[in-house]
Amino acid sequence: MKTITFYSAVLFLFLVSQTMFGQEDYQKKIEALKIEKQRIIEQEKDALKFEVRDINKRLEKGDISENEAKTLKEEVAKQRALNIENRVAIIENRIALLERNKGDVLTLSEIDTIYGDRMRIGLLLDGKPAITFNSHRWKKKIKYDRRTYSDFVMAIGFNNALIEGQSLSDSPYKIGGSRFFEMGWQWRTRVFKRSNWLRFNYGFSFQFNGLKPDGNRIFVQEGDQTVLEEFEYNLDKSKFRMDNLVFPVHFEVGPSRLRKSERSMRYSIRDQFRLGFGGYGGFNLGTRQKLKYNRDGENVKDKLKRDYNSSDLIYGVSGYMGFDGVLLYLKYDLNPIFKDADVKQNNISLGLRFDI
Repeated sequence: MKTITFYSAVLFLFLVSQTMFGQEDYQKKIEALKIEKQRIIEQEKDALKFEVRDINKRLEKGDISENEAKTLKEEVAKQRALNIENRVAIIENRIALLERNKGDVLTLSEIDTIYGDRMRIGLLLDGKPAITFNSHRWKKKIKYDRRTYSDFVMAIGFNNALIEGQSLSDSPYKIGGSRFFEMGWQWRTRVFKRSNWLRFNYGFSFQFNGLKPDGNRIFVQEGDQTVLEEFEYNLDKSKFRMDNLVFPVHFEVGPSRLRKSERSMRYSIRDQFRLGFGGYGGFNLGTRQKLKYNRDGENVKDKLKRDYNSSDLIYGVSGYMGFDGVLLYLKYDLNPIFKDADVKQNNISLGLRFDI
């Protein structure tokens, strides 16, 4: 008799605890749905503000008349009001369903199915889920308005030097043979909250600036001077390269397209004209010279890594223009190539830049 009473008490406590936890669980769901309903209203109102602001800008530019602007505003206001009505009705129905059934609601199983932006995988024991995995828990939340983007940047083209007192056409370096290569990463941030015509670009890049002397000459370091001198053997190749780490900063202007949905708002610069202007600053990572020549019938390759009196600090101005991710790119070092040189030389590069 005592044993039966004990088990009855245990069963009673179990049923009470299940009822209490079930009550608490479905109340939490209801509170979460109420919060979601408020967020829906705020989201639609924010979207309406953006649309009205865009219509006002078109009116100020003269693209549309006042009557057209009024009609467009009424249309977007009606659309957003209906969106709120429909979306809120869905939430209110879910709340009513939970309240009516005290949280005990039958639903279609999501086990081993993919639905929307989530996937759920589970193991059933006696018809009930024992182990489940929900992918949406690890899915990154989509921001409604994303202001910063990033790109891999690569540039390639011709390199040379502007020498004090002479024109580029009199340069001692080969125009076609002297080249540069650059690669790095940049972040692009919209400056204004409600407009994307001005962007602030910043990042880091590795620059490799090469110079090929005309004739049979090489660079020679003589004390605090670095000069070109005739080489004693016939050269097959003479190349001088400066490797830099720089941090470019540019202001970029250009049109963009606004794309909006219920979940996000994005400004796209795809297939749009872009103009950037700014500069860079950084450090010289190393300077080297490569020589190939024949000495007494033997092919020789020399790789000379020295200081060559090159500048330690790198700084200059740069700009680009073009469409989408293909841009004409120009950069000019304000620092001299060689420190304390009798004749000042500044590196200049012109080529194509690709934002990938």
